[in-house]
Amino acid sequence: MQTRNPIFKRKSSPTMEGAGVALHRAIGHGDVPMFDPFLLLDDFRSTHPADYRKGFPWHPHRGIETITYLIQGAVEHSDSLGNSGVINSGDVQWMTAGSGIIHQEMPQVKPDGIILGFQLWANLPASHKMMKPRYRDIKSNTIPEMLTTNGCKVRVICGTFNNTTGPVTDIVTDPEFFDIEIPPQTEFRHTVKKGYTVFCYVIDGGGYFSDKTADALTMDKSFAENRTLVLLGEGDQFVVHTRDENIRFLFLSGKPIGETVAWYGPIVMNTQSEIEIAFEEYDRGTFIKK
Repeated sequence: MQTRNPIFKRKSSPTMEGAGVALHRAIGHGDVPMFDPFLLLDDFRSTHPADYRKGFPWHPHRGIETITYLIQGAVEHSDSLGNSGVINSGDVQWMTAGSGIIHQEMPQVKPDGIILGFQLWANLPASHKMMKPRYRDIKSNTIPEMLTTNGCKVRVICGTFNNTTGPVTDIVTDPEFFDIEIPPQTEFRHTVKKGYTVFCYVIDGGGYFSDKTADALTMDKSFAENRTLVLLGEGDQFVVHTRDENIRFLFLSGKPIGETVAWYGPIVMNTQSEIEIAFEEYDRGTFIKK
């Protein structure tokens, strides 16, 4: 089997989003089409409520899916379709904006002041950009948590690991989304589909995105630590190993769409004219389709 080695690596960058939320951006507008079908990854962890309490007030989306994974804290949400609720520690919200939705996401300040979460945007192909919007609120206790024989822990949000499938299914880009923890002095392997985009984002500790037999130069280039994004090259096997510390990271894979991307703010379509139509409809009050 061919091991996928890192072909791009960088630290996420501080930025502001929403009504004034301080976060770190791992993937953004300038990374199209390198991470196709993924568009954006934001890391909004903080121990200071002032960083996040202003939240993400009402805003529209069209043509994409937004995936919020909350490891610690709470986020209250509501939308133009009448949906509302709260996602808590360990929960996931997988929202398919499709033809259009207007919503807000407001982080809640808990007594400990801590929030730890991530938002991912995944693109939709032209054939599905105007599909009917849908929400999937995935509670933590419905997400399988697998323990391998060598002590690695894998939360399976979407996709399949060791014959266990996560609760999010029927996604057009056929993604896998795992939260993986590897203890020190341990190697982790997972078979991935050829031709799919595969990347990881480290959220704790550090490790080597290569196998133990890699040469010294490859080993050095493969090391990644907290808040580091790693894009992996071609192959059918994903390998990570650790030395003296543990590592925890988000693992994502998906089938590239390979279409042109027109992106402005919260709207992602295939052409500039489609972007203009979306904002015209938003201004006229016809953005939401029945």
